[in-house]
Amino acid sequence: MDSKAQSFDLVIAGGGLVGATFACLLDGLDLRIALADRNVADGSESASPSGGLRFDARVSALNEASRRVLRKIGVWAEVQAIRCCDYREMRVWDAEGTGSIHFSAKAQGVDSLGTIVENSIVLARLHERLHRQDNVTVVSPFVSAALEAATNGETVLVDDQGRRLQAGLLVAADGGNSAVRRLAGIASREWDYGQAALVTTVRTSAGHGHTAWQRFLDTGPLALLPLAAAADTEFRHGSIVWSTSPEQAEQLLEMPDERFRHHLATALEHRLGAVEWSDRRFQFPLRQRHAHHYAKGGIVLIGDAAHTIHPLAGQGVNLGIADAAALAGELRCGLAAGRRLSDPLLPRRYARSRRGANLRMIWAMEGLHRLFGARSLPLRWLRNTGLDAVDRAVPIKNYLARHAMGA
Repeated sequence: MDSKAQSFDLVIAGGGLVGATFACLLDGLDLRIALADRNVADGSESASPSGGLRFDARVSALNEASRRVLRKIGVWAEVQAIRCCDYREMRVWDAEGTGSIHFSAKAQGVDSLGTIVENSIVLARLHERLHRQDNVTVVSPFVSAALEAATNGETVLVDDQGRRLQAGLLVAADGGNSAVRRLAGIASREWDYGQAALVTTVRTSAGHGHTAWQRFLDTGPLALLPLAAAADTEFRHGSIVWSTSPEQAEQLLEMPDERFRHHLATALEHRLGAVEWSDRRFQFPLRQRHAHHYAKGGIVLIGDAAHTIHPLAGQGVNLGIADAAALAGELRCGLAAGRRLSDPLLPRRYARSRRGANLRMIWAMEGLHRLFGARSLPLRWLRNTGLDAVDRAVPIKNYLARHAMGA
């Protein structure tokens, strides 16, 4: 071990949903694991003017595959006990025509198509579990600043205060702007969508009916994802994800609350009545990104550090959790076969298992973005006709639904 460096078998950079899930999946292994995080979730929730608890503006739509992983590590029941909302239907329609498509859990023979969860609730449960996990040490706050090669060939991750974590394997789960990816010199193919996503929480006059609503506007998709609170027996809260031009996003951000609510209700064609209340609004730029390599030497990328996609189908976190499960599985199999964590075969097998699946989703989202962003009359006619055709073609629609559910 290099002087003044803490030695571990494995270092995970990033303690968000994907990094924390990955650490939990390694429970029971005879490993010394460090989880280096900027901050640790505290799970705090404050009072809301909507009556009840304030919802986190950052939500995720978890499919069944992700829920299975969270059940496996023992946190899903705790999340359900606090707050989440299953959605049993999804309604998608085009603002510039009559095309629409409707998915239902009943048609798939399942209880729900997915679950909307607040990121902070899931993250707090994951970190609570990690603090009970014997083989994980949480190092926080830790801001990655440099990478060094140790004398024995291992990797040393250095933070902005000079602290050094050394391991044979470094897993980067530090998000789309991954410092580890940049420091490792792993290039990525990326481009701006020329859009920003505005997010907030609202309460509508009509209940959401446990339905995820999405309307494709000429500037981008607008989604209302159902939320549930103990005090809201009419299920009238929803999370808004409005992808639009940066200029319109800024205008929406600066609008007086009452005007924004009216504008939003109109954009949703009043499908859920009036928007009675809205929380603070946030926005962030949308950017597509895919790393050229998922592994380099003793460094492996998972989650947004490896790929980011458009939020229109809500699949980003699901892809990241699938990455975490795949890498954890490869490490467990490798260790059981007597291999070392530094064996390059293990990250290569992980990359081979995940790269194709992630690329398929990336290009599917890119295709949808381009199709619904098209302004030409032939393409507008095609997408409206296509939506209706797929809605009537039950086998195709069922295949799309099962794929999105991770079933």
